[in-house]
This record gives sequence, C-alpha cells and structure tokens, in this order.
Amino acid sequence: MIRTCASCGKKNRIGADHLTDEARCGACKAVFPPLAEPVEADPQLFDEVMREAKVPVLVDFWAAWCGPCRMAAPEVQRTASAMAGRAVVLKVDTEAHPELAERFGVQGIPNFVVLKDGQVMFQQAGLVPHTQMEDWLTRAGA
Repeated sequence: MIRTCASCGKKNRIGADHLTDEARCGACKAVFPPLAEPVEADPQLFDEVMREAKVPVLVDFWAAWCGPCRMAAPEVQRTASAMAGRAVVLKVDTEAHPELAERFGVQGIPNFVVLKDGQVMFQQAGLVPHTQMEDWLTRAGA
C-alpha cells in the first residue's frame, strides 16, 4: 500500500503486514503511525491484506448510492481510529468491485465482514454502531 508522508510529501510503500506498525519515511525518516483510517481496497490490495495481515481485518462492503452505507461511514472511520495498531479496516465499493462482494455472498449493503488469517469470523448486513464493529474485532483477536 502507498502512504504519503505528512512531513515531506513523499510516497512510501508499506507492506500489508506492517499497516498496524509504526514505519518511517524512506526520504525524511518521519514516523508513520499505525494505519488509523479505512482503506479503499481493490482486488489486488484486498488479496495482499488477506495474505499478509497479522491482525483481524474489518471489511465494509458499500456503494455510493446507498444511504445506510453513507450513514455507516463515520462509524467505520471511528472503528478504524479506535482499533489503530490492532486491526485493519478496508472499504470495498461493490459497484466498482462486484467480484469481491460475490466472494462473500454479499447481497445487501452495508455488509460487514471480519476476517482473521483469511477466514471469516463474523459477517452481518445492515447498519451497526462502531461499538459493535470494535467488539467483533476484539473477539477476533484485535
């Protein structure tokens, strides 16, 4: 995954296995804190995170036209922030990447899936509060 350094603006590649670790910019050596925001995932990034993540992963399957998905977005953001360093949060646009939604049998959105070591631990459709998402991740080992 590419993250931009807040100090110098240089782009840095951070492996999916290090998204929950502190990293340093290759140019200026500034510290990147653990990822604390949801990441828009395409199939390539999704598969990389599934292969390499050492922590539970929450996936938010959503679409721009979906009102409940827009209502869930701040809850997903709060979850990513609260679980920084202990979990990774991905967002998958079902309109742009229907093949990912099909893998998990997503028929209604928003749809949340928690995976650990590539295995589904929890899956639920419908709007839920960040406290529920955090509970799922904690029960999955975050």
